[in-house]
Amino acid sequence: MTTSLLLIVQIVLVIILVIAVLLQKSSSIGLGAYSGSNESVFGAKGPNSFLAKATFTIGFLFVVNTITLGYMYAQANQASVVDDMIESTNIVAPTVTTTSTETNTTK
Repeated sequence: MTTSLLLIVQIVLVIILVIAVLLQKSSSIGLGAYSGSNESVFGAKGPNSFLAKATFTIGFLFVVNTITLGYMYAQANQASVVDDMIESTNIVAPTVTTTSTETNTTK
């Protein structure tokens, strides 16, 4: 259950990280040109410092989540399905009936 949740968080972090990187200003402006005037929303300095900090934070969370997932999958890989099997048999041994035929016993 925990690994499934971390895997979902990993996918969400990847999508957010890609969007944050594409919104940053570059020499060809990237997708930042389609976002309108960001200067009024992010202040006088523009979105550069905010996006840089956000990208660093999301990248750090991505790396921590990746290391955690790797550790959890390594621990799960050491366990075997055979180790978890419980040997229980419901087979009942047949009862042996002995008939003694004592005939002609001499002493």
